[in-house]
Order: sequence, then structure tokens, then C-alpha cells
Amino acid sequence: DVGEIYSRLLDHRPVIQGEIRYFVKEFEEKRGLRELRVLENLKNTIFETNEHVLPKCEQAMHDNLNEAFKRLQAANDMIHRLQEREHEERKLQADKLMAREEKRIAHWEEFMKEQQNKQAEVDEEHRKAVERLKEQYSEMEKELAKYVSF
Repeated sequence: DVGEIYSRLLDHRPVIQGEIRYFVKEFEEKRGLRELRVLENLKNTIFETNEHVLPKCEQAMHDNLNEAFKRLQAANDMIHRLQEREHEERKLQADKLMAREEKRIAHWEEFMKEQQNKQAEVDEEHRKAVERLKEQYSEMEKELAKYVSF
């Protein structure tokens, strides 16, 4: 008797185990349906993405990349032309600079020749003036020599 009373009053394992089995069964059934719905929605989303969205995205990307590539090529060509123009302009400026330098050198050489010619003329005039003065002084000495003998 005491064992039976004890088991009815204090031993709740059989009742608790039944409740646990019932709870797990209900939870798994509800959870299974919820997960099934989630998986079905996910499958539909993936199918729609693969069939509709992905091809549109690929086409848009392809079109935009082609357009961007064409623009980049055009920009590259423009930059190349600008670089060629700049190179030609620099070459032209360098040629002008060289021509001016050569012209300046030619003018300088001409100037130096003129200076040498002028120096030679001045030297010649100086020599002639010295010569005249020598002659004048020698004549003056001769005339003085005439008066000194008196």
C-alpha cells in the first residue's frame, strides 16, 4: 500500500513523460509545417530570382558595361589625341627656342665681329694720330732747333 500511495502521490514520471511526448509531438508538427512553409517560400524566391531577376540583371550589367567600355575608349582616344597635341606643341616650342637661340648666337657673333672691326678702326686712328703727333713734335723740335742755335 505505501508503495502504491508513494507512486501515486510522489512519483510523477509516467505523467510527466506522457506530457513531454505530447508536447514534443505538437511542437515538431507545428515546427515542421512552419519550416516547410519557409522552405517553400525560399524555393519560390530562388526560382523567381533565377528565372526573372538574374537574366534582367545580367542584361542590364552587360548593356551598362558595354556603354561604360565605349565611353572609356572614347575618353582614352581623346586623352591620346591631347597627349599628341601637347607633344607636338612642345616640339614646336623647342624648335622655336632653338631657332631663337641660333639667331641670338648669330647676332652675338656679328656683334663681336663689328666690335673687332671698330676696335681695329680705333686702333688704326690712334696709330695715325700718334704718328701725326710724332711728326708734329719732330717738326716742332726742328723749328726749335733752328731758334736754339741763335
